[in-house]
Amino acid sequence: RDRRAMAGLARTLGIFGAFAAVVGAAFYPIYFRPLLLPEEYKKEQSINRAGIVQEDIQPAGI
Repeated sequence: RDRRAMAGLARTLGIFGAFAAVVGAAFYPIYFRPLLLPEEYKKEQSINRAGIVQEDIQPAGI
């Protein structure tokens, strides 16, 4: 009976661990990469935002 409980616990922990790994892998390029490489991120953003005037996009006073 204890073996079944341990097997169920191991399976649950494995599923939870896999889910956490997938979420972590998805968030890495979105959140952690810009924090770890700020110079590269700023350069990339300046290229992406070239020619965009913020006042044309964002309403005044916000």
